Amino acid sequence: MSGLHPRLIQKQSQTMAPCLQEGVRLLQLSSLDFIQEMRAMLDTNPFLEGDEGDAPLAPDPAAAGERESWQWDGVKTTGNAGGSDNGEFDAINLVPSQASLAEHLHAQLNVLTLEARDLSLAHAIVDSLDDDGLLRTPLDEIAPCAGLQPLAGWTEMRIALRRVQSLEPTGVGARSLQECLRLQAREVACPDRRELVCRIVDDHLDQLVGSRDPTPLARLLGVPPAEVQAACDLIRRMDPRPGSRHGSEPTRYIVPDLVVSKVRGRWTPALNPALRPAIRFNQVYAEMFERHRGRGDGPLAGQLRDARWAVNSLQQRFVTILEVARSIVDRQPGFFEFGEMALKPMALRDVAREVGIHESTVSRVTNNKYVATRHGVFELKHFFSRAMTSASGAEFSGKAVRELVAEMIRGESAEAPLSDAEIARQLERQGLVVCRRTVTKYRHELKLPSAEQRQRVSVPLPEAA
Repeated sequence: MSGLHPRLIQKQSQTMAPCLQEGVRLLQLSSLDFIQEMRAMLDTNPFLEGDEGDAPLAPDPAAAGERESWQWDGVKTTGNAGGSDNGEFDAINLVPSQASLAEHLHAQLNVLTLEARDLSLAHAIVDSLDDDGLLRTPLDEIAPCAGLQPLAGWTEMRIALRRVQSLEPTGVGARSLQECLRLQAREVACPDRRELVCRIVDDHLDQLVGSRDPTPLARLLGVPPAEVQAACDLIRRMDPRPGSRHGSEPTRYIVPDLVVSKVRGRWTPALNPALRPAIRFNQVYAEMFERHRGRGDGPLAGQLRDARWAVNSLQQRFVTILEVARSIVDRQPGFFEFGEMALKPMALRDVAREVGIHESTVSRVTNNKYVATRHGVFELKHFFSRAMTSASGAEFSGKAVRELVAEMIRGESAEAPLSDAEIARQLERQGLVVCRRTVTKYRHELKLPSAEQRQRVSVPLPEAA
């Protein structure tokens, strides 16, 4: 008869201490997220203090007293604008707020001289628009939402829709792509060209997606190709989502963690002082606590331990980032001098061996960390790419070939653009063996259209009478 018998098994396994796990988590944070973590710890831990002699934790837009006077030139305030209830200046009140599309349209309707019933119907239509500013809901379903008695009829709803479509931005309130573009076509100054644009939008919009050659469409419309080309260019510049510009999230600019500059003829990375948290350990409070430490001081003892760990983690984080950045810069001097086409193949293990850390640590360091160069701002992981072998046996970076493809397309003839197969042949003549599918992949990454879509036929202008 079988039974359960206890058995003792010994085995070895690797586990990470809680402090090490927290250190790894903080290492992979972006600098702005790391600053928020340190700021929160600074606010709650009495053994940490900000170092007033160093850079601040982050740029503080509310520190109006420390700003130069020229930064406030031209700001006009009336009454208590920009001020708090007690009359003191508050810079946060000067920060502009982004109005939503509905607020933008309601404000325009409120200045029109309309009857209360007409205004309510127009407001109901505005509330039914989607984020793109288009009307996806049928008018007969919007009428009951206005809460009017008697219920608005088809004619009233059509009039209310026309009022909404007359608002800014042009094209708002459209029920289809054709209607949106037609509303924007009304702003074309030339009557003949406006008529041609409307004809293309109504009957031949699908032909704009294909070839850019205007000759077939010109033959179909019985109009000179130059006029058709000009009308198609106007349509392509129109906005099919007129409401997307309002109420969208503000642009979040990247603040580089490092800056690479040439020092004594050598490219050298340096930490961005604006992103270095100014935190230091309060030794005075720590000594007072140690002298008067009692049994009930468990929470304070934990905060003292966390404060020491935070300072060490802060120092170790920036040392690791700087060491990894130095290794990358030393291995990629051609990129910082000449740009993307001089990028060399490099793997995580190459930097890990030189710095003396694990590959996973290099991956965490290079993720969400940015460096400012003379060629732009790049993420640190941008400098890592797979090695490819040329016909002569030399290694080159795939990202360098991608930039070379972009350079070839920028220098091509508008009448005879290069196909992906022709680009692959030209690269092979230079010793870079790349198949056509790889060229197509690089072109997609660069968001460049195909050769057929890039083709622009040179059409002679009609002679003057």
